[in-house]
Amino acid sequence: MKKIAAIASLVFAFPLTTLAQTAPPSGAVARMVITLGHHYGNEVIAPVFKLGDISVMTPEYRPLTVTSLTPLRSAGLELFVLVDNCSSCEAGTRFQELSRFIGSQPSTTLVGMGYIQNGKLSVAENPTADHERAVKALNTPSGSKPASPYDALKELIAVWRPGSARRAVLMVTNGINPTVKSREQDPSAEAAIAAAQRAGVTVYAIYHPSADYATGDASRIYDGQIQMAHVAHDTGGEAYFVGFGPLPSIAPFLSDIADHLANQYLLEFEANPAAPSGSLQEVTVKYANNDVELMVPERAWVAGKTDRR
Repeated sequence: MKKIAAIASLVFAFPLTTLAQTAPPSGAVARMVITLGHHYGNEVIAPVFKLGDISVMTPEYRPLTVTSLTPLRSAGLELFVLVDNCSSCEAGTRFQELSRFIGSQPSTTLVGMGYIQNGKLSVAENPTADHERAVKALNTPSGSKPASPYDALKELIAVWRPGSARRAVLMVTNGINPTVKSREQDPSAEAAIAAAQRAGVTVYAIYHPSADYATGDASRIYDGQIQMAHVAHDTGGEAYFVGFGPLPSIAPFLSDIADHLANQYLLEFEANPAAPSGSLQEVTVKYANNDVELMVPERAWVAGKTDRR
């Protein structure tokens, strides 16, 4: 089983009380969500992150001052389910599992529904606390012209009005951009990653193939899965796929996503003074306990003076 993990990043402020805080920083402040992944040796009781356990460094290993760490278990969340209609293989019970996942979300989670049709975004339901309404807007993939799913992801982020809640996207897609040659960098994926990092949107992705997967180009399917993993990794989420065929069940992966969303913290730290404000800055975040998987973003957005959220 291939499973690519990363962290969730968030760059806008939450109206939350901090878990711990030092003196106010002298420079610009960067924010991101760090996520507790798998905690080996104790899968039942999740450890609790403490301020002193987390360190942040520049790519040159220069330490940055951590100013606060806020648990987000009970914080609001907006979750958009984005279904790629190009992923049109027989859905089976997988979308019944997805319906149950939507219906089981806590009351603090607003769920939206969107579709990718011929590479374009179609919003069926804006984030709502009425989970039954979101479930009614969920339809299995109907098939469409092959196109990059990442353009629609970027479009969703652009039209998604920011608020005080965390934001995450769960994509159901084959990940394939037919306009990109094998092993080439996908500009649409890179643009979606940058947009998500700036807006604080975490992307999770579950692979679901198109109907012709058995006779299609295996290298293209592989490339699509790699791009899915790349987008999820760099935006702080996780991608799930097993081989090139449809997953026998997505319930275990949905449970994993729910666990990740329930174990997140807002991390604030002084931004790298050598990097300009109004930019994405690379950082390395570490946790003192090596038995705990810390899901960490590649870059954090540092807002400029005229770009505060």
